[in-house]
Amino acid sequence: MRISELKIKKIIRRPTRQFDALGNRIYNEFEYDLPYNPTEKESERKRLYAKAVDLIPFLLVFYFVFSKIFLISLLFSVISVLIVGTISETVFGTTLGKKLFKLKVIDDFGHQPKIIRSALRNILSLVNFFLVFSDFEPSPNEYWAKSGTQLNFSMHLNNQITKTFIIKENQVWEIRKLLDKADLCKKLQ
Repeated sequence: MRISELKIKKIIRRPTRQFDALGNRIYNEFEYDLPYNPTEKESERKRLYAKAVDLIPFLLVFYFVFSKIFLISLLFSVISVLIVGTISETVFGTTLGKKLFKLKVIDDFGHQPKIIRSALRNILSLVNFFLVFSDFEPSPNEYWAKSGTQLNFSMHLNNQITKTFIIKENQVWEIRKLLDKADLCKKLQ
């Protein structure tokens, strides 16, 4: 069983126009089977910071130890992060930066990605840094805040193409239990 095939049951309560004898609104309940998405919500900033944590040591080494100019140091650092990140994700399921933010990379089967998948994922991360602008409105109780435009990074393209997921470290066992349960149900049918 794959993570992309997992379904979770979700009950959604929708209000009706009717009320009970005590004046409480009556709700209809609908049950849906929704696709399971283990990807941590709002993880773009954490992933960006994790990439910076992975990049900075290499940048410092190439710039100060090897005395390369900044652009050459940055280029060598990016290449080094791609190589070391690929190996680290294959062996440990995480990099130094992701470990600091308690993030882990898994494939569609819930395991650490194989070397080719991880290499493709890391190479695609170079084209993954495109900006997303979104308008936001403060909540009604935040009278001091102003509405405006918010800048976000969308960093999910490489994971969609390679069928990998960025999850919290503590989600690994939950995902494995769901996969085992789904496999068991499939075998019993």
